[in-house]
Amino acid sequence: MPSLRLLSATIASAARGFAGSKVADKLGPRPARPLELYEFEACPFCRKVREMITWLDLEVVVYPCPKGGKRYRPQVVDRGGKAQFPYLVDPNTNTEMYESDAIIAYLAQQYGTGQLPTSLRLGPATFVSAAISSWLRPAGTFAVDSGLPEQPLVLRGYEGSPASRLVREDLCRRELPYLLQPNAPGSSRPTTAKPQLRDPNTGIEVAGADRISAYLGETYGGH
Repeated sequence: MPSLRLLSATIASAARGFAGSKVADKLGPRPARPLELYEFEACPFCRKVREMITWLDLEVVVYPCPKGGKRYRPQVVDRGGKAQFPYLVDPNTNTEMYESDAIIAYLAQQYGTGQLPTSLRLGPATFVSAAISSWLRPAGTFAVDSGLPEQPLVLRGYEGSPASRLVREDLCRRELPYLLQPNAPGSSRPTTAKPQLRDPNTGIEVAGADRISAYLGETYGGH
């Protein structure tokens, strides 16, 4: 039997049609350095960008910016002038930008074929379904106190996976930076049913949403 937490994450992901669950058949050039994304889990605009990241199989360093967060939200204001999310930084092209649609179009042109997945081409319906998904499970919206790792953690999972969603929520509310390595079907990385977390600060590797949640709480606090 799935836990209630996983069941609610599954319902929320289903509201978005499990978008972000496959990689495009054809990809563009690969970036030499990971992109950087300032965002928070329950934001529907951020969700759209994360879906595109999965679609293009891009490694991205995520800096979680939940409401009340003090680690990375001020950085976005310093860089761009306002606390608006998502905010993308591409060190490969010295590009920085707000606005989810602009970010998605940029990624499609720079690292794809210029085409968007169907789930991101539905106009207002795209936003409405993303907003409903966030409304059904708003976890990851508000910051809690936690320790800060010296190096970002490493997460393998993908946007459309409910179990990966649970891990992203835990990382977001704790403001724990992480390197996202998408591994949806069609990825260059092995696809696994369970999200996998590696912590280079401790050498620990953990698989499965519940085990990862327990590890993050024991290691970084923020229960």
